[in-house]
Amino acid sequence: MTQGYGADATETARHIARGDVSPEELLDAALAAVDRINPVLNAIVLVQDGAARKAIAEGLPRGPFRGVPFLIKDLGCEAVDFPSHNGSRLLANTRYRRDSAIFQRMRATGVVTFGRTTSPEGGIGPATEAAVYGGPTRNPWNPDHTPGGSSGGAGAAVAAGIVPFAHGSDGGGSVRIPASSCGLFGFKPTRARLPDGPYAGEGWAGMAIDGFLTRSVRDTAIMLDACEGADPGAPYCAPPLLRGHADAISRPPRRLRVALCDTTLTGDPIHADCRAAVHQAARLLSDLGHHVEPARPMADVARMMRAWTDIVACGTALGIHSALRGRALEAGEVEGVGRGAIAHAATLRGERYLQAVGEIHAFGREMAAFFDPETGHPRDILLTATLAEPPAKVGRFSHMTEDYVAFRTGPDGVFAYSPFCAAFNASGQPAASLPLHRTAEGLPVGVHLATRFGADEELIALCAEIEAARPWIGLRPAIHA
Repeated sequence: MTQGYGADATETARHIARGDVSPEELLDAALAAVDRINPVLNAIVLVQDGAARKAIAEGLPRGPFRGVPFLIKDLGCEAVDFPSHNGSRLLANTRYRRDSAIFQRMRATGVVTFGRTTSPEGGIGPATEAAVYGGPTRNPWNPDHTPGGSSGGAGAAVAAGIVPFAHGSDGGGSVRIPASSCGLFGFKPTRARLPDGPYAGEGWAGMAIDGFLTRSVRDTAIMLDACEGADPGAPYCAPPLLRGHADAISRPPRRLRVALCDTTLTGDPIHADCRAAVHQAARLLSDLGHHVEPARPMADVARMMRAWTDIVACGTALGIHSALRGRALEAGEVEGVGRGAIAHAATLRGERYLQAVGEIHAFGREMAAFFDPETGHPRDILLTATLAEPPAKVGRFSHMTEDYVAFRTGPDGVFAYSPFCAAFNASGQPAASLPLHRTAEGLPVGVHLATRFGADEELIALCAEIEAARPWIGLRPAIHA
């Protein structure tokens, strides 16, 4: 028996536990799929099959995903056995002296990690086309289109069936954008639900967090339970869970009050396919007994996006300067957007950085008010599209430009394309992308659900209810294992 396309990680682990297939056989099958498919997708790099075979030989932890092949993102997720390019020629082949907390917790589930997945340089784009990988990462549904970013390689690898799930991270939609683009489930937990240490106290002023690209809600729920909780020395932690994500999805949530927004959060129109996806999801939720009515937050989205742009520029500049260790940047070491981020950061005074963090916090309070029952208009869920358009063509979000601000906030920039996701990185609230729609051309279009801070369990229970009503796991892209 080998892993069939569409099997999630939970089902795959059950086959292993029954002795239907061995971890070695599944690793061999995954590596064969890499050899066959990766030349087209360019999604997997730095394969370490020796480390994977050694882990199997030494005995895998008896966790919920024992023996299931797995990939980690080539950005963060520091691990001794897995060198990283971090999406950058400047950081190519970086090695680590100790494992990150998130990697330790994922490894304890019994997964067999054998490589990394591509990401854009700095993790600051909605497409994955870093120069260090020699070419763009492509979408298995249509290779002329991007699988998203910054966890684009993870999305492409899972959608193509090379692995049943993979690690990602999300600082402005970087799990949910690939989930939408690749027809997968992507969940961004409440701020600080997962550990950042020991290499960082927080990412991008608390806006960045790890996550997973999966074919099923249950795989995400189980992995979140295995990884959640602050690591020692964390500057803050998320509100405690009541039962855990896996227990939460064992039964439907209470009937919820859903706010339907079929525009951007500032009222601008979105692509017809994305709008149709939102209305189809609204009808489904109504059929399930949830109360749906039009509404959108009256938060200052434009100010939040400017603050996000400034904070991420400072974070990007810090990362590059730290890697340079006092020497000058040489030609070709960093792509245009990264150079532009350095230049923009140099125009910002220290007080502007703190002001931007304060604006992010103020935005979080504005978004919290939208879900506050004491306002007289109680809402449990905000329903939008995940992206304002179907997956972009490869090359649209190239990092060649040095106009970092226009790349992010210009009329054809990242925030115009992805106007929803970053709002919930800024607010810290949990949010998810569900693969509920496809265009006439067969491209996936995700639907986005978000809720109040700390209500991860209720949100993931709703996602599981929707999945049961409209399953998506068997959908196959054009390029698959």
